[in-house]
Amino acid sequence: MTTETKTAGVQSLQMGLNILEILAMEKEPLKFTDIQNRASMTKSNLYKYLSTLSQFGLINRNPHTNMYTLGHKLVQLGNVALGQTSLIEVVIPYFKKITEFTNLTVLLAVPTLKGPFISYILSADYRINIGAQMGTHLPLSSSTGVVFSAFEKDVHRKDWEVEELSKFNENELRHFQNEKVKTRQLHFASKTEPLIMHVSSFSVPLLNFNYELLGAITIVGITETVPNSADHSIGQYVLNVAKEISEYYGFVR
Repeated sequence: MTTETKTAGVQSLQMGLNILEILAMEKEPLKFTDIQNRASMTKSNLYKYLSTLSQFGLINRNPHTNMYTLGHKLVQLGNVALGQTSLIEVVIPYFKKITEFTNLTVLLAVPTLKGPFISYILSADYRINIGAQMGTHLPLSSSTGVVFSAFEKDVHRKDWEVEELSKFNENELRHFQNEKVKTRQLHFASKTEPLIMHVSSFSVPLLNFNYELLGAITIVGITETVPNSADHSIGQYVLNVAKEISEYYGFVR
C-alpha cells in the first residue's frame, strides 16, 4: 500500500514536469490539444495538471487565446537558484575532473568591460608559466578572446574588441573573422602559443538559456600536449563538460 502510494506520487510529479518540459522545448505558446498530443494524456487528466500548475504560477494560460506558456514562478525560482551559487562554485568540481582527465591547466574567464577576465585557475602543473594569472585580462588574440568575440552579445562589452581589432592588418582581420565563424559553428577555438612560447590553449564557451555568454573554459599546456581540434578526445571531453555546465543555466543546443 505504502509502496503504491509513493510510486503514484512520483509518477504524478514526472507527468507535471513533462508538461513543463514540453512548453519549454517548443519555445512558443501551445494550445490544449497541442500539449495533449505531446503528453499523450486524457483530457480530464491534462485539465487537472494544467489547473494545478497554473495555481502555483508554473504555467500561464492566456484568457484571450487559451494558449499556454511557462509561468512567472519559474523565473523567480530560476533566479533564486542561480543566485545561490556563483559560476566559480559550479565549475570547480568539473575543473577537477578536467585536470584529472587531461593533466592540463584549466581556467575560467568571465566577461568584463575590458574583455575576458581570469576568475579561477586550476593548475595541473604549477611549474608551467601559462602567460597569465588569476585577476588578469586575456587579449583578443587568445583562444579565449576568440570565443568571447564569437559569443558575446552585450554591446557594452565590445569596446575592448573594437580597440584590439583596430591594431590588426587586413590579413589578420580576415583570418580572425574566419576564426569567429568556425568558433560559432564548433563552439571551439584554439591558439598555438598566443601569449608565451611553447604554451598553447583551446577554449569553449559557457552559455545560458538565452544563448548569452557566461564565460569560457580554457585549457592550457605545453603545445605538444594541447589539441587544436574539437574532434580530439580531450576536446570532446571539455566540450561535453561545457555543455553540462551550460545546461545547468538552461542552455539547450
